[in-house]
Amino acid sequence: MASAAGLKLVAQEVLAALGKPPGLRGAQRVSALHINTNPVTPIATNSYIQGTTTVPLLTKTVGQCLEETAHRFPDREALVFCRDAVRKTFAQFIQEVDQAAAGLLAIGLKKGDRLGMWGPNKYEWVLMQFATAQAGIILVSVNPAYQAQELEFVIKKVGCKALVFPTQFKTQRYYEILKQTCPELEKSSPGGIKSKRLPDLSVVITLDSKLPGTFQMSEVMQAGDSSHMKQLRDVQQTLSCNEPVNIQFTSGTTGSPKGATLSHRNIVNNANLIGLRLGVNQQESRTALPVPLYHCLGSVGGGMVMAVHGAPAIFSSLSFEGKAVLEAVAQEKCSLLHGTPTMFIDMLSQPEFDSYDLSSLQGGIIAGSPVPPEIMKKIMTKMNMRDIVVAYGTTENSPVTFMGFPQDNISQRTETVGCIFPHTEAKIEDPETGEIAALNSPGELQIRGYCVMLGYWEDPVKTNEVIADDRWYKTGDIAVLDKYGYCKIVGRCKDMIIRGGENIYPAELEQFLHTHPKIEEVQVIGVKDQRMGEEICACIRVKAGQECTAEEIKAFCKGKISHFKIPRYIVFMEKYPLTVSGKIQKYKLREQMEKQLLF
Repeated sequence: MASAAGLKLVAQEVLAALGKPPGLRGAQRVSALHINTNPVTPIATNSYIQGTTTVPLLTKTVGQCLEETAHRFPDREALVFCRDAVRKTFAQFIQEVDQAAAGLLAIGLKKGDRLGMWGPNKYEWVLMQFATAQAGIILVSVNPAYQAQELEFVIKKVGCKALVFPTQFKTQRYYEILKQTCPELEKSSPGGIKSKRLPDLSVVITLDSKLPGTFQMSEVMQAGDSSHMKQLRDVQQTLSCNEPVNIQFTSGTTGSPKGATLSHRNIVNNANLIGLRLGVNQQESRTALPVPLYHCLGSVGGGMVMAVHGAPAIFSSLSFEGKAVLEAVAQEKCSLLHGTPTMFIDMLSQPEFDSYDLSSLQGGIIAGSPVPPEIMKKIMTKMNMRDIVVAYGTTENSPVTFMGFPQDNISQRTETVGCIFPHTEAKIEDPETGEIAALNSPGELQIRGYCVMLGYWEDPVKTNEVIADDRWYKTGDIAVLDKYGYCKIVGRCKDMIIRGGENIYPAELEQFLHTHPKIEEVQVIGVKDQRMGEEICACIRVKAGQECTAEEIKAFCKGKISHFKIPRYIVFMEKYPLTVSGKIQKYKLREQMEKQLLF
């Protein structure tokens, strides 16, 4: 297929480009950064930094990583799905992965086809993640909350040949939603769907009930015979680590989703480096994962770290439930826990929080949005996560590019997103001059290295908007870099508020407002204003049992922050618009506030 071949060519160009020196005036290469110890002496003289290259990049495919780990730890638990009472050792898992991969080939899928996985955190999600990788099929991570129109967009955009889902989860009736776009499904034979609106789709697999026009997952597991297993081994001989393995749609915090196409090389190396910085290679770290698998923190930080490092992945529930996470940590004796700030806030506010034994916890990753210092301090003390680190990245960067170290001091943990990853370059560009910014000066953060995606699937225009000819990826985030190489995210380029000519960064205000004793969570946005261009609006969730007024908040701000940073509008609310992965959708919040405030 032309687009797959095009992406293969991109991969070759990436490798060629990465072999060249950066060609940056006044920039320095930094080799002082170690893989899992923080820098204690200054290492940067301007806002360019390159991570250490002492640890070699891996050239393995996803399947090769799993096979090697299963050989090393056959009897170790690989996966636990608490709600469904599923437990698999590495030996059991690799056997079922190969069986599923052979089954996919038996029902007509082939190398380069796209298979959409649409559903919550179930065992079959991870099974499909690795079975597709083994067979050279590209997994498409589909948001489980998508409705008919969104689903149609994604299937058409990437040309999904197969779609896998459960019959129902909560109010989502997946089969019924698909029928809205594909009415032919009900009268089709399994594997023989011919849809007018979804011409590429021919195979639908359900996880549970046998429904008209579908294969049941158990049928797929039994479909492959010895000839398909031989076909699978033949396909594996042709796989390259530079080929696409996963399409992850950006979560929609900034508008319509785009299909970030990631290679084996992208996600294998990112998972390896995440594990090395967390120290999971030094011990058997059982990791609690309340984050969704369709999101890169779940699939790479969870599933791929499991496969590369042998770290058991413990999934607490089908979708996020604060109580279920605490139960899983206590029962499964997890030492690591990954989540978004919103998830940790929810866990900390559980009514019976103090009754759970969290003594096994040591650390984990908090990512997805800026972390208020007060929340970080509570996680470290009340949840026993003294080694918690912030990670920063984007789906387009596989995802992690900056991450803290367990040895970081409290200000580094709470005010920065840590240090650059190995084999990764970062620069902060002065918006006025386009030159590399001075240290501690804000500008747009850009990334280059093995981690940069192959591109947005079949969207060269959008790809060229964010990836330059020399392979620098524009994150759209405003950041500053200090002399030790620690990065602070100040805000989104699009989120920055320009009030009467003054640049105001929402993250800075959010961190300040979090120090108010009654505030549980706060989001700061800009809303239109005829005179000032934009005004500041603070959307506040107060702690349970507390009452607060706008006057109280303004009085708290007075004399502590510049007068022009004091929010004009203060709105109290119970919840924010969220993506399924727990990220707050600021553009939706802005729309909501502008309607509410009658702009």
